[in-house]
Amino acid sequence: MAARKVFFDANILLYSDDSRVAKKQEIATALIELHWSQKTGVVSLQVLQEYFRNAAGKMGLGAELARQRTIFFSKFILFQPSLDDVYGAIDLYRLHGLPYWDAAILRAAIQSGASTLYTEDFQHGRRFDGVEIVNPFL
Repeated sequence: MAARKVFFDANILLYSDDSRVAKKQEIATALIELHWSQKTGVVSLQVLQEYFRNAAGKMGLGAELARQRTIFFSKFILFQPSLDDVYGAIDLYRLHGLPYWDAAILRAAIQSGASTLYTEDFQHGRRFDGVEIVNPFL
């Protein structure tokens, strides 16, 4: 039986580089290492863009290191959204009252075939179309 895919939101990737929150860094790093080794981690273009913007800016990693880390994370399974995914995210926004960018992340997780979405931005334990929301820091 093949291992189940998991989708990483940008906040999980960011915590892996944030030594100011050691416990969250430890958890995020362990998840990333596990799913890297199993080849079950998924990210989207949106996640990579959010990661870079926040890592280079708010976290102060600098553009070069943030770019290198973005390249590293892009080696996970990469979900590239289509126009239908934009429409699907709009539907999730409308149906569930989610912020649009969160709905786009959820749509990417659903369409990528992930069984789990690791994030802090949704209600832990909630399910959408077969994807369970997991806040690994609880």
